[in-house]
Amino acid sequence: MEPVLLGIDQGTTSTRAIAFDQRLKPLAAASRQLTIRHPQPGWVEQDAEEILESVVGTIAEVIDVCGGPEAVVAVGLANQGETVVAWDAESGRALAPAIVWQCKRSKPVVERIRAADLERDICSRTGLPLDPYFSAGKLTWLLAENEAVRAARDTRRLRFGTVDAWLTQHLAGVSRSDHSTASRTQLFNLQSLQWDPCLLEVFGIPEWTLPEIVPSVEDLGVLRHARWKGELPLRAMVCDQQAALAGHACFAPGALKATYGTGVFVLANAGDRAPHMDGSILATVAWSLPNGSVTYALDGGVFSAGTLVNWLRDGLGIVASAEEMEAQARSVPDDGGVLTLPALAGLGAPWWRPEVRGVIAGLTPATTSGHLARSALDGIAHRVCDVVEAMAKHLPSVPQVLRVDGGLTANGYLLQRQADLLGIPLAVASVAETTAQGAAALAGMGAGVIGTETIALAAEITSRVEPQLESEARELARSRWLRFLQAAAAMEEASAGSRDDGS
Repeated sequence: MEPVLLGIDQGTTSTRAIAFDQRLKPLAAASRQLTIRHPQPGWVEQDAEEILESVVGTIAEVIDVCGGPEAVVAVGLANQGETVVAWDAESGRALAPAIVWQCKRSKPVVERIRAADLERDICSRTGLPLDPYFSAGKLTWLLAENEAVRAARDTRRLRFGTVDAWLTQHLAGVSRSDHSTASRTQLFNLQSLQWDPCLLEVFGIPEWTLPEIVPSVEDLGVLRHARWKGELPLRAMVCDQQAALAGHACFAPGALKATYGTGVFVLANAGDRAPHMDGSILATVAWSLPNGSVTYALDGGVFSAGTLVNWLRDGLGIVASAEEMEAQARSVPDDGGVLTLPALAGLGAPWWRPEVRGVIAGLTPATTSGHLARSALDGIAHRVCDVVEAMAKHLPSVPQVLRVDGGLTANGYLLQRQADLLGIPLAVASVAETTAQGAAALAGMGAGVIGTETIALAAEITSRVEPQLESEARELARSRWLRFLQAAAAMEEASAGSRDDGS
């Protein structure tokens, strides 16, 4: 079989390994679903050992189909970003569950730091506003609340990291995190491209617990496991949304993509200079290359998208499947006055209100499951508009098209509504697994076997969805949405205060 580029997409709900040829055409794929636990309201965690096993298993399955490890010329590893793991340096065992990016348990840590009037300085160093979303507060929480983590720190056996560091510790023998993932921790300085001593002090994290920071694309050694019967050359490590940006061939400043998965994450190429942001939209590293060049990105996340669809299916039984949700949404002529705020994991960019919860308003005896389905999909589309509109203020020109990928892009109603509310076309990726393709593409660059031209050719568009809504109707819909969002957020803020004081 011809030489293989292997892309690993270690995501929140599943891990996928996909083998590509050197034209970035898929050859073989494997996936494993992952368990997500919610032990308390607002808490989200996973089993770090299960994550590791899912990576080992999917790689084993794919390389077996492709002729063994010797067929693989480069591996690219994408990871789920802000999720953190604590482990024992000697045994290698996880000391606590992995705390997932959606988790809000570190909110008291964040509020304490905000009360010390440190947010502006932190944002200027990291490009990130204070929010439980990021890794630093989760690590501080683990040190404060987990006895095993504190004991490991006291004996200098503690190791902290995002999922990429956890995986490379076990599969490469050294804990590493690339520039793009490190930039999601709120401990990383966008200018120096290193762990920031001041931020480490603020969050109380010893630097010796953290992984080595490396470029996103270069010779990063090899991955090994007994089940693979050989070594795999690691040539790229990157955060998952940045991998999708590469998979869309967004190599020009201003190029814009959105990935519709567990959440919806909008990224734009911001060029080779670190952006100075106001905290509404994130500044982050897109990727870095062996020659020292760094590409930055603007980032905005909608934290609940696929999770909202799954909740309507599994929690409420409104629909039997994600596919049925589209039919339900189309079964009614409008939302029946129902409005849904998809904030099951707080309200992300550009508002950054972690205390806000999901809201469904406007229910009447005439409300049907179709109205609920339509309102939920509309809410996701509106939240993406919130992000794109805020991001557009910082781009060199007004966005002319939004490239989209992810599981929810199979929902035709959602795509049409998104185009209508944005007022610009959507370009739908031909490859469903754009994150894995981007990871493999960057690995191919790291191995010197492909260039950006090949990636651009592979980033084919299956279809375009053109806006059909008149501008006046679009403006009315957006105005209605923003009034609802402000009212819902205010209501939830008052509700949060009642929960906090026990009333």
